[in-house]
Amino acid sequence: MTDTTSAPSESTKSDYIKIQDFSFYYGSKQALFEVAMDIPECQVTAFIGPSGCGKSTLLRNLNRMNDLIDGVRHEGDVIVNGESIYDPHIEVISLRKRIGMVFQKSNPFPKSIYENVVYPLRVAGQNNRAILDETVERSLRGAALWEEAKDRLHESALSMSGGQMQRLCIARAIANRPEILLMDEPCSALDPIATVKVEELIHELKKEFTIVIVTHNMQQAMRCSDRTALFYLGKLVEYADTQKIFSTPSQKQTEDYITGRFG
Repeated sequence: MTDTTSAPSESTKSDYIKIQDFSFYYGSKQALFEVAMDIPECQVTAFIGPSGCGKSTLLRNLNRMNDLIDGVRHEGDVIVNGESIYDPHIEVISLRKRIGMVFQKSNPFPKSIYENVVYPLRVAGQNNRAILDETVERSLRGAALWEEAKDRLHESALSMSGGQMQRLCIARAIANRPEILLMDEPCSALDPIATVKVEELIHELKKEFTIVIVTHNMQQAMRCSDRTALFYLGKLVEYADTQKIFSTPSQKQTEDYITGRFG
């Protein structure tokens, strides 16, 4: 049985992403089973669950990154801001501009810090220096990296620390002003100090972006997210306000997972 209910709170925002009976297949292997959930605007929603439970698969479907894999197919739909992401009239490249992505391992390009941030704009043909300069400062400030990077913008991004590189990737992801920011285990390769900085950053970014984060770290989900969804074997077990999930879960399977009885 899946519980996706929770008492509305004062902070509840309008549902921005609607996942409707969504199933997903890698060839003949079914990875997701009729997932249905609504994700609110300008909040942080965490996907948790053991390895192989489907949480990263669902995350990558939100900007159709799984389309790049041969033999995949889906059933159901994903609605973002009232529009199906599978509408045949939607251009996938423009969809990915609206839905930014930050990966588990920081992946800065072998370019300067400046060129890393403006890369999405360069690809779109933007070469106006004033616009690029403004984007660099706005994005690095948004990623809480401006003070650390402003005097070394033309140094290689690969000279940065691991935590700085991950925040640089976040700056690059928000340079195009996306509506949604997807984060797939963004802190798993970081030390505790860098993790705290990224978690603080997530809290600030939700003022402007709708954020969906995949994490194996339940404490991180508790600290960062407004709502939490538990997945197991491709199915959504429970989805509710984070406080409810971790204090009074409706499903025994949820309780068993968060108390360490399985997973």
